[in-house]
Amino acid sequence: MKSAPHARAAKRAASRRSRPATEPGIEADIARRVRRAKPGTVFTPALFVDAGSRAAIDKALQRLVARGELRRLSRGLYDKPRQDALLGTLWPSVDAIVSALTGKDKLRLQPTGAYAANLLGLSDQVPARVEFLTDGTSRTVKVGPMQIVLKRTTPRQMAAAGRTSGLVIQALRSLGPEHVTPQRVSRLRRTIPADQRRTLLEDLPLAPGWMQPTLRALASD
Repeated sequence: MKSAPHARAAKRAASRRSRPATEPGIEADIARRVRRAKPGTVFTPALFVDAGSRAAIDKALQRLVARGELRRLSRGLYDKPRQDALLGTLWPSVDAIVSALTGKDKLRLQPTGAYAANLLGLSDQVPARVEFLTDGTSRTVKVGPMQIVLKRTTPRQMAAAGRTSGLVIQALRSLGPEHVTPQRVSRLRRTIPADQRRTLLEDLPLAPGWMQPTLRALASD
């Protein structure tokens, strides 16, 4: 039978072996990638999956946070902070966050709601809740004052994702027919190039009936 001191020593040794250690090569590799990235870049552990085990990657990211090279935004989400001489440390852009969330899966995303209207200049409101339709998994991520919402939807809703028509349809849908004024239509005609406006006709069947006359008017020269 082992003595009590020997038993405690064996227990400590076993505990050390069970802890996820950061291998020096893995930490150095991740640190090198972070230093090469532009300020404002957002990372997830999945982006470093080729570097080593998940436990080692998580430990390396924790140490980079402790050294101030990364900032933890939320669970499994980090950024290399941007600095502004007047505003101080800035939050990352929506595009940078979404790019990290979609990662290597290359999920399709479609801006929707007030964010879609803002992207087209139809609203000056900068929404704190930014919504995207997706063919991937639904999830919500809170980053500082922003809430990024990915909502799984139907194939029909995603049919025009990544095209001008998809953005226009979602923006007009968020405004509603009573707020699609001649002034807003004129603004879209000025901001969307003519060749892109003509492509709206290709996705006309994807738009609700009340919106189709507006899309035809936008598509005309």
